[in-house]
Amino acid sequence: MEQRSLGFSVFLYASALLLAVLILAPFAWLFIMSISSTTDLISKPLRWWPAQADWSRYRVLTDLTPNTHGAALMSALKNSVLVAAIATLAALAVSVPTGWALSRSRAVNWSLGLVIGTYMLPPVALAVPLYMGLAALDLLNTRFGLAVVYLTILAPFTAWLLKSGFDPIPRDIELAAAIDGARLDQTLRILILPLAAPVIGTAALFAYLLAWDEFFYALLFTSDQRAKTVTVAIADLAGGRVADYGLIATAGVIAALPPVLFGLLMQRTLISGLTTGSVKG
Repeated sequence: MEQRSLGFSVFLYASALLLAVLILAPFAWLFIMSISSTTDLISKPLRWWPAQADWSRYRVLTDLTPNTHGAALMSALKNSVLVAAIATLAALAVSVPTGWALSRSRAVNWSLGLVIGTYMLPPVALAVPLYMGLAALDLLNTRFGLAVVYLTILAPFTAWLLKSGFDPIPRDIELAAAIDGARLDQTLRILILPLAAPVIGTAALFAYLLAWDEFFYALLFTSDQRAKTVTVAIADLAGGRVADYGLIATAGVIAALPPVLFGLLMQRTLISGLTTGSVKG
């Protein structure tokens, strides 16, 4: 029995270590590239660690002098933070009542298939109607317009996720509240939302990350620093004939910091939301 337990423990830790290596190795290599000189990056055989750390690219990309790579990247970072935040809040405002309705009423369960089907559509299928709609509303190349576009991606996903989170909450709580005279909005605001807070936090985190990482719509519907997001700004660094891979890697490291910090802040909520399967009374 002890040998079996020891073997299982070894397997468990080895699997966890392997998973950690697979996840962290690309990020570690990205950071190493960001501090490697161009000579180190093009040398053969490849140098896995630079002969001397070069931090100059971080100074370049944090320089706010107008018409520089740093100014463009910092502006794009600001746009990404704002667009992702607006889109996430809008998605939650739409999907919380939608997910609750889907969870509590069988009469509208048929619409769940439509919700999931909308999410499964490739972005290119909606590109033309979305472009024409934004053009008609004069919202092209604006943060708000891009956030509205992102809502077509985030709302179906968060509605489906929140529906799964509302399902385990006993309906008896709502019936008891109705008997006591609580209105529908009071039941949702006072009882259901606090119980579903971990799932709502998880949905918010995933929605924010989806909006942060989106590239196709951001490339199509933005044209300058007024609304261009960080994914497009990084792609612009690779647009020339001679690309500085170290500079692109540095931009990737900087762009990864906001979602990583947000994920760390929401870590407990994420774990609680993913593991919530029932509500204890």
